[in-house]
Amino acid sequence: MSGQGKANDLLAQIPKSGKGLPPVHLWNPDFCGDIDMRIARDGTWYYLGTPIGRKPMVRLFSTIIRRDGNAYFLITPVEKVGITVDDAPFVAVLLDVQGEGEAQVLRFTTNVDDVVEAGAEHVLRVSIDPQTQEPTPYLHVRSNLEALIHRNVFYQLVDLAVTRDIGGQRWLGVWSDGEFFKIGLEP
Repeated sequence: MSGQGKANDLLAQIPKSGKGLPPVHLWNPDFCGDIDMRIARDGTWYYLGTPIGRKPMVRLFSTIIRRDGNAYFLITPVEKVGITVDDAPFVAVLLDVQGEGEAQVLRFTTNVDDVVEAGAEHVLRVSIDPQTQEPTPYLHVRSNLEALIHRNVFYQLVDLAVTRDIGGQRWLGVWSDGEFFKIGLEP
């Protein structure tokens, strides 16, 4: 089967019913092997080494991604194929701030137009590279899928940061939906 045909076959298998995301967590088809699809760290989707330029196609693929362990798959009711994800499958590219202080709500939009409010169900976390001490912020989007928070959006979070004592240490963090999310120790 040609490479282009495989991607089109996957798209054709996605049920076209109702609103919301397909229930990929309920589907358990046989593994059909890996395909040459990669999501780069900047959120660009590649197929056969070429960027997928059609945003509606990327959006559709993004609705059928699932992470099992450390592996990523595109899942339909009849097929499961492995793909490569360089960091996270999504990138949070926009931030909308409503309110302030503990009543503040942070609403993120991803590169595939998912809108996610940080809170108890959508945790914001910052990973620190042990070698460089560089922070890498993430937002839980759904199931066990995260969005890498774009650097410009992270700078917005830093501008919103307040200090809070936690466990005898002064942390910088942000409030969203009644939750405090640590983004770093106070310098």
